[in-house]
Formats: sequence, structure tokens, C-alpha cells
Amino acid sequence: MKQYVGVGMSVGVLAGIWTQVSIDLGLVTWVAFIAWACFFAAGGGATGFSKGLAANLSGVVYGWLVGTVAGAVPLPGVLAVAIAVAALGMCLQAGWAPLSFIPGAFAGTAAYFGTALNFWGTLAALIIGAALGWLSAVLGSRIQSVVSRRAVTKAAGEETRPAAA
Repeated sequence: MKQYVGVGMSVGVLAGIWTQVSIDLGLVTWVAFIAWACFFAAGGGATGFSKGLAANLSGVVYGWLVGTVAGAVPLPGVLAVAIAVAALGMCLQAGWAPLSFIPGAFAGTAAYFGTALNFWGTLAALIIGAALGWLSAVLGSRIQSVVSRRAVTKAAGEETRPAAA
């Protein structure tokens, strides 16, 4: 039995619920999916949650700093320089274990830019997405154990059944 059945089922159900709830509440639906993906990409579990979310949130701060500098300094090329410095910072921060998931920082910055600099909306959606990642992993594991147990029981029952004459 494939080990992704449980997580696939939990992600599918939770993704549908999140989409409807986020639309009803006016939350940024797609940003949560970024954090959700970062949870799994960073390894899942406690490590994926902490590294993915910390990196995502740091990325939002980098994006905010870039926007602030670019808005305050009316010189040609300031946006490019601010982006270059932020990109350097997002890579260098990986030397500190809690922020060592570089793609998460870039994802957080991109999400912030993609929401047209909606700081609080981006933060809320990233936090919710990380929580959904954790929840989908926990539920997925439980579903997988039920599915696997049934598959083993079914396979054992087929092996012990007398052959048809």
C-alpha cells in the first residue's frame, strides 16, 4: 500500500475546507498553500513546522524591509539593490538552524510581494498554512495506519482462504 494515501486524503479534505473558509472570511487562500508546501519540503513534523514557518515569516520581514527602503529612497536601482541585499540575507540566515530553510524565506518574501504588500494578511495565511501542514500530517498518518491495517488484514484473509475447486 502506498504510504501517501493517508496524507493525500487528509490534504485533499483540509484543502477543500481551507479554501471555502478562507474565501468566506476574506483570507489570502493561496499564501497558506505556500506555507503548507514549505512544511512538507522542510521535512514535516516539528522540524518542518518550525523551520518552514520561521523561514516564511523571516521572508515577510525581508519583503517589508525591501518595500520600505524602496519607497523611502527615490533613487534609480534602489529596488534592485534592496532585493539583492535581502536575497543575501535570506541565504546567510541559514547559518542559524531555526532559519536554515532558505526556500521558505524566499517563499515568504514572494508571498508578501504577491499580496501587494499585505503584511498582516500574509502573516496570518502563512501561520494558518503551517498549522494545516501539521494537521494534515497528523491526520494523514492516522488515516494511513487504518488503510495499511485494512490492507494487511485483507491480504492475510486472501492467503488463508481455501482455493476454489
